[in-house]
Amino acid sequence: MSAIRVRDMVYADCDRVAEIRIGGWRTAYRGLMPQSHLDALSVAEDAERRRARFIDLADSVVNLIAERDGTTTGWACHGPYREGDTRTGDAELYAIYVDPAHYCDGIGHALLEESVRRCSAAGHARMFLWVLKENTGARRFYERAGFRPDGAEEPFEVDGVAVPEVRYVRELIAA
Repeated sequence: MSAIRVRDMVYADCDRVAEIRIGGWRTAYRGLMPQSHLDALSVAEDAERRRARFIDLADSVVNLIAERDGTTTGWACHGPYREGDTRTGDAELYAIYVDPAHYCDGIGHALLEESVRRCSAAGHARMFLWVLKENTGARRFYERAGFRPDGAEEPFEVDGVAVPEVRYVRELIAA
């Protein structure tokens, strides 16, 4: 197996990112939220949202792509921590998804470590993320990477079903 390459996302990646994101939702959130919601997700609609956000948020959000053997296998994005409408001096991992065919290949780890490295280099003292409370696999992944739950929980509802999120934090060391 060849090395994982992490690079900045470009506009042309939006379609593949949408495929990875929707595949990730359908795999990781099966049984955690209504299946009807997961079945209704559209790669084409998500790709359109990715394209709009890629342009609109280019100044504040960092999008990263993981590749192996020239194939895009994962995506992550991070930026300023969002607390309501207020931005803080901390960073937030907004999303990280790996093509389900590449789970446990080190893709997620490579993306997360590059996000942490960039946030640390940018001078952020902490990095936050939100994860579904019942997503034990993701929670273990983040805990192995040094993130810890800080006690904050937030309601999240999908098609009338509660799927609460918990907040994780990791202290960063400025590079």
